[in-house]
Parts: sequence; C-alpha cells; structure tokens
Amino acid sequence: MPSLSSTSRALSGPVPPSRADEPLPARLRDLPHTTWPLIALLVGFPIWWIVGLGVFSFVICAVPMALILLNRRPLRLPPGFGLWVLFLVWYLVSLTMLDENPAGAYGDLDFGRIVSVVVRLAIYLASAVIVLYVGNLSERELPRLALLRMLGALFVTTTLGGLLGVVYPDFQVPPLLGMLLPGRISGNPFVQNIIDPTAAQITWVGSVKAIRPEAPFEWANTWGNNYSILLIWFVLGWWVYASRKRRMLGAAILALSLVPVVYGLNRGLWVGIGISIVYVLVRLALRGRVMALGVAATGLVLGGALFAMSPLYAQVETRLDNPQSNGIRAYTRAKTIEATLTSPIIGYGNTRYAVGSDKTVVTGKTEACPECKHPPLGSDGQLWLLLISQGFVGAGLYILFFLNAMRRYWRDTSPIATGGVLTMLLVLFYMTIYDGLYTPMPLYLLSFAVMWRNGMDLSPPRLEPVAERALRARGRTRAAARRRRLLETKTRQAARMNGAAIRIREGQRERHGGPADGAE
Repeated sequence: MPSLSSTSRALSGPVPPSRADEPLPARLRDLPHTTWPLIALLVGFPIWWIVGLGVFSFVICAVPMALILLNRRPLRLPPGFGLWVLFLVWYLVSLTMLDENPAGAYGDLDFGRIVSVVVRLAIYLASAVIVLYVGNLSERELPRLALLRMLGALFVTTTLGGLLGVVYPDFQVPPLLGMLLPGRISGNPFVQNIIDPTAAQITWVGSVKAIRPEAPFEWANTWGNNYSILLIWFVLGWWVYASRKRRMLGAAILALSLVPVVYGLNRGLWVGIGISIVYVLVRLALRGRVMALGVAATGLVLGGALFAMSPLYAQVETRLDNPQSNGIRAYTRAKTIEATLTSPIIGYGNTRYAVGSDKTVVTGKTEACPECKHPPLGSDGQLWLLLISQGFVGAGLYILFFLNAMRRYWRDTSPIATGGVLTMLLVLFYMTIYDGLYTPMPLYLLSFAVMWRNGMDLSPPRLEPVAERALRARGRTRAAARRRRLLETKTRQAARMNGAAIRIREGQRERHGGPADGAE
C-alpha cells in the first residue's frame, strides 16, 4: 500500500529539491532574492498600511511573484486548483449582468461599481499568483519555518495595530496614496475606506463606548478575521517549531494580543477562537494525546475562570446583550437571497442596494437625500457577496475549493497540515459573517499554499539553527559525560580486578610457603 508521503507527492507533482541534510538559510537576509516579494509583503506590511496601500500590497507584490514564475518550467499546480480557475472564469461571466437590477433593489453602473469590481478581480488573481509562487519555491529557497515566521511577523503587526486602536483610537494620518490620486478617486467612499490608515472604529453598544481596533487592516471585522487566521501560524512558528526563548516571547505577545480581542467586542472572532480551541482538542483526542489534551483543557478552564473574575467580563456581557446589527443583517440577507433567485446562475456581477430597510420602506436614496443609502446587499459576509455577484454556481465553486483542501489534507497529522485544515474550516465559517475581501482573501490562499507546500514533503520543518546548535551542544555534552562515566566505571572495575588478583596471589604464597606460581 503506498504511503501517505508517496501519495501526496503523486498528487502534488514534482517534488522540489530538498534533502534532510541540506543547509537552510538561518535568517531572512540569507534567503535568496526570489523571496523578496514575500518578505516585503508580510514583514513590511506596516509600511504598506501607513502609506495607504495595505489592501493593494498583495496585488503589487503579486506582480514580481508572477515574473519569477515566468522563469520556472514546469509549474507545479496545487490539487483542486482547477476549481479556483473556474471560479475566476465565472466571475468574468457574471460581469455581463453589471447593468441589470433585480426587483426591490437599485444601483447605477457608475465609477464606484466599476472600481470595486476591478479591485475584487485583482485580489482574486493576486491570491492565485501567491499560491503558485509559494508552492513553486523549493525548501532551500523558502524554508517552511521561514514562511511560518513571516506570517508570525504579520501577526505581531496585527497585535500592535490592535493595541494602537485600544490606546489611541483616534489615530489617523493622511495616506500618501490619497495625496497622489485624483480628487474624484480619492473622494470616493469605497476608496477612502480601503486607503485611510485608521486605528479603530468607535461605536456605542448600549451605554458602553466600544472601541473596535482595525489597524493595520481596513475594517474592525477584517482585523478579527485576519487575527484568527494569523494566530494559527503564529502558534506554529513561535511555539511548536521554536526554541525556549522564542516560546517565552511568543507567549508574551499572545497574552498582549488578547487585549484588543476582548475590547474589540467582535462576536465573530470570539466564536472563531472557540471553534479553533474545540478543533485542536478534538484532533488531540483522535490522536490519543491524553497528556496534551489534559494540559489544554486545564489551561482553558483556568483562563476562563480568570476572565470571569476580571472587569472585562462585564464588557463582553454588555456586547452579547446588545446585538445591534442582528436585525439589519437578517433583512439584507433575506433581500440578497431574493435578488439571487432572479439570477441564480451568474448573479449580478456586484452588489446592489435594497429599497427600504428592516424598519421602514422609505429608507434609501431619494431626491432630497441622494447620499442616503441602505447597506448594500451582499455586505454581510463573503457568502452573500458571492451569491448576489456570481450566483449559486460561483458561490458553490468557492466553497468546493476550500472543502476539497480540507478533504485532501485531513489525514495528514503534521502540525502544519492540522493548522491548514483549521484555517480552511474558519474560512467556511467566516464567509457567513465576514467579507473575505480584501486583505483576508490573500491570507486564505497563502494559508492553503503553506499546507500544500508541507504536503510535498511530510518531514517536519527543522528547528531554527540556534536551537539546532544548542541541541547538538547538549548532545555532545551528554555523550562526553557518558564516555567519562563509562571510563570511570571501567577504571574502577579494573582496579577491583587487579586488587582481587593481588589478594589471590598473596593467599597462594601463604598456603605454599613460596611464590604464587609454585616455583621453588
């Protein structure tokens, strides 16, 4: 019966050159020049955000990635990638309905609609390029451990951005990109939302002023989405495959990151973290890791008890008691399904605005208030956006792509594959409440690429060089100690044997009255 490793290699195509004894780069600056677009994207993301290019950084960095791919033949394709290609084709087909409006909805084929369609297409294409780029680099060019560390660096940026939102929620700087764009473009509300570097969204939950961190991403919900995805790779890179010093630092960063998680009052993020915890506990139970399961469960109980006794519990309780967006979400989702049923195959290419709201039929754009608008249909999550934009077929292709990834790598029990499957599970959950665009989508596909890369070579990533040297040094010390103890034992045994031989010869002399050998 073929092994899992051989089956994975057969499915994934040619295996990149990688040997167990091959020396891998120890630091980011030691990586070859082919990896600089990814380093610039993940490690340099704070710079992209502060100049207003956070959303577009993935598209910009995908260009040099595509140029690097042009020089590689043949290209490896991940399993199930054809589903993503079909999804992109369906996206283009749905654009034929851009000028149509379903009954009960309105919207003009204006500049804003065209811009949003182009940006979404660019994000989808850039995400595909990122997958091919990461999957076609060898372990020597881009070690999996280095990739985990770069994703962990973006998690650290996410944590610092969240803390900035909590401490300084009014932080805002004029984006450099906004200064360079024409006024017609920079003044568009959609463009402003994705280029303005703001730290937090401020809302009221009952009588409580809620500060919802969003830096370095475009919205507060996006911050929560990206946090939970990056958290998986941070734990792998800064705990599972890490030295003791890095683990201590990672634990401190993780503890700090919980502050914006709680203060952000993001119910979807809380549920996502709960799903992650349950998933890890179930996988540990299935693998028979009783000790790890017990430690995790004990830590969870203690953490829950400490949280219940803290002042943060009252704030979370207030948020749960004031579900302010439930009514409007239910209304827009119902209207989205109604609109989709009028064009169920290819949708309408983009979102539309509903006539009225859940409270009154007169809400919306009028001659007296041309700027008054209802939240667009499809704005309550990636699923609803796909339904009205690409119909049931487009939404089905999107879902099948991630389900197929889960199916293929579920049996791989390595930590990276386990984290990758969890990421795909969160993608399917978040699509019902969060928009998958704009920064989350490339992170979804990048997570898929990490899992694919790991499936090509099931040997675990080697520890960082410092830890390796420490292990070798400890091994040499222990080996020397064993040799020393063995030598001391042999010396004592030889001394005892010599002493016994001397005593025997002396006894023989006494009995025979002469030398021990009996000679006269």
